[in-house]
Amino acid sequence: MEPNEAQELQEQAEHIEHEKSLRPVAFTMSLVAVLVAVTTVLGHRTHTEAVLDQNKATDMWGEYQAQNIRSYSTDLNINLMELLPITDKDAAKKDVDDYHKRQAGWADKMTEEFKEARALEAEVKMAEARAVRFDLAEALLEIGLVITSVTLLTRVRLYWYLGIVFSIAGIVSAASVLLLK
Repeated sequence: MEPNEAQELQEQAEHIEHEKSLRPVAFTMSLVAVLVAVTTVLGHRTHTEAVLDQNKATDMWGEYQAQNIRSYSTDLNINLMELLPITDKDAAKKDVDDYHKRQAGWADKMTEEFKEARALEAEVKMAEARAVRFDLAEALLEIGLVITSVTLLTRVRLYWYLGIVFSIAGIVSAASVLLLK
């Protein structure tokens, strides 16, 4: 065996040993990539939930406004019937009593719709808060992934550790969604 061949074999052995030392880095990158994918999906679903809840709240406010307008219009009718001279007072009184009964039913329904619309708005705010945390988690995990990948290029482990720090921050941000009430 010539000296050149021995040196080449030694360099190949060192290269293989060096690649083995980078396996934990590659595994970390794979794990962080999976976490990025999961966090992205959760963030998208949470944004969708916020939009759907906002649509429900908007619909509920529309129903509330329609009831409010109907109630106001009925009040005007009652006032007109009480002010104008009417030949059949009994029929008018019966209509006014009927209007008052309707008004009472509408008042309960309006209160219920008001509460439901407010509750839906609270759900929208909660979904938006969760979505913001997932977005932050996604960004931190992506930064961690990129910084960790720099380790493969530079062979400097400091980047791996820094990437792990960003990834942990992303995991904490995603997990903090569970603390929101």
